[in-house]
Amino acid sequence: MTDWRAMTERDLSAVQALADAAHPGLPERPEVLRDKLDHFPDGCLVLARGETVVGYAFAHPWRQGSLPKLDAPLGALPAQPDCLYVHDVVVAPAARGQGAAGACIARLVEVARARDLPALTLVSVYDTWPMWQRHGFRIADRPEMVAVLADYGPSARYMLRPS
Repeated sequence: MTDWRAMTERDLSAVQALADAAHPGLPERPEVLRDKLDHFPDGCLVLARGETVVGYAFAHPWRQGSLPKLDAPLGALPAQPDCLYVHDVVVAPAARGQGAAGACIARLVEVARARDLPALTLVSVYDTWPMWQRHGFRIADRPEMVAVLADYGPSARYMLRPS
C-alpha cells in the first residue's frame, strides 16, 4: 500500500505518536507539527491503512543551504524559496518494504514542480542516507552547515535531489 493522502488536523495525534516513536532523540512538540500543517498543507501527507495512520511526511518551501530549527515554529516561509525542504518522512515498521517512501517522494516531487522549485532537500538522520540515495538524493557537503547539522545528531547529512 503506497497511497498517500493530504494530512488533516485530526491526523495530528497519530502523526505525533509516530514521530515520538521514530525520533526519541529529536522530539518536536505537537504545536510545531501543527504549525507545519498550517503553513504548508500541500506538503503534509499521511499514509493510512483504513483509519490507522502508518506514515507521514512534512515538507515546505525553503532555501537551499539553510535549515529550519528543530522543534520551533517555521515563522514565515521564504519569499523566494528555491527548494522543497523535506522535514520528515516516517513509515511505521509494519508498513515498510512496500514502496511507501518512493511513492511519498514522487508526490513531493510533484509538489515541488507545481511551484517551480528546482530541488528537494532534507537532512538524513540515523544513518539513513543510503535509503535516500536510492530515491535520487545525494549528500551535499556544505561546510557552512556543520554547526547547524549538529542539532540533528552525529550522523546527520544534508542531501538534495533535483525535482
